[in-house]
Amino acid sequence: MQLTVSAFYIGATGLLALYLGYLVVAMRRKAKIGVGDGGNKDLQLRIRAHANLLEYAPIVLLLFIGAESMQLSPWILHLFGVAWIVARIAHPWGLIVGRGAVHSGRFWGTLITWILLAALALITMLLAIIRWV
Repeated sequence: MQLTVSAFYIGATGLLALYLGYLVVAMRRKAKIGVGDGGNKDLQLRIRAHANLLEYAPIVLLLFIGAESMQLSPWILHLFGVAWIVARIAHPWGLIVGRGAVHSGRFWGTLITWILLAALALITMLLAIIRWV
């Protein structure tokens, strides 16, 4: 069995993580801060944007693999995958542009991520139970 849909979104998430990491490094260089955030609010926000992706990505991507291995429709996986990438772009954009305040990108990015996490978890469990029976 090939997990090509999951592999695509794992790759896309990897590129997003690389870009967010770059934003951290670029701000560190600009502010001449080698370690930590040095009290720099812009750097703090970039660090949190990168960390937030890395906090959610492992479980969501494992759920993608689980759902695909249980043969969830590729179309549904792509629907979830596109929503995942949109959410994970919206969240850091909202966090950084909104400078930590309430921002629609941050709100929608978080909400969509949580909905996807719950839906993928439930669907994967349901598909596993169906196979057991």
